[in-house]
Amino acid sequence: MPSSSGGPGALDATQRHQFTESGYLVLPGLLPPPLRTRLVPEVDRWVDEGLRARSIAACADPGGTAPPPVMELELGAHGALLTHPPLLRALARLLGPSFVFHHLHSDRQAPDIPGKSWHHDYEPNDRADPGLLMVHALHYLGGLDEKVGSLAVLPGSHRRSVDKTALAHHGTDVLPGEVVLDRLPPGTTVLLNSALFHTRRPAPLGGDSPRYFVDASYCQVGARWRPVKPFWRQMLARARELDLAGDQWPELFAERHFTEYTRAV
Repeated sequence: MPSSSGGPGALDATQRHQFTESGYLVLPGLLPPPLRTRLVPEVDRWVDEGLRARSIAACADPGGTAPPPVMELELGAHGALLTHPPLLRALARLLGPSFVFHHLHSDRQAPDIPGKSWHHDYEPNDRADPGLLMVHALHYLGGLDEKVGSLAVLPGSHRRSVDKTALAHHGTDVLPGEVVLDRLPPGTTVLLNSALFHTRRPAPLGGDSPRYFVDASYCQVGARWRPVKPFWRQMLARARELDLAGDQWPELFAERHFTEYTRAV
């Protein structure tokens, strides 16, 4: 698993080729210890104060349930993570110089949490153009090991244009050609082509540590993408108010790159 060379986020040609061909890239230690130290209590707050549950409820019942009083990107370290310069530099090498933030969620996953079946996370755009990239940045604040479980990916599966749940009938079973990521140091970020099939597996012998996990996604500009949160406009407007992108990334929180919200069926 190659790490970035030439400084954090400075992807080389080999890494970019790996991402194109396999659909994923592992960046060990992309998140520095001070940022991780700030993120962990924010994730605790997000879970313990019921903010995560409120966010999920608002998505499950759009128009009937109000969004949480605080959004993740309003938490200081989460906002910093969204625009962490090494992360944005890496994304620019994969998506091009202009891309847009799609959504963010974080969780403190309990040691006994079950696995998540094989799936991908690619959202449609209004050009129905699968060539336009969407990338998920999976941030593992404490890393991955035998105490918290693993992530398995299916290299090359991003080249298939199929439904998100096309492999769900396999559950979390081992599939031919998969790669298991189960030894990642703290602060590792895994960049996934969002169309890549992947699965979360629990710790093999029963975990004893929570998994601190933050997931953010970004899209190439060139089409309008389907939002996944009914309060997406509020989210982007707040990011602009907080000036999270600065002057270098003018499209990062621009509303014009999205369609109207429709609830997924």
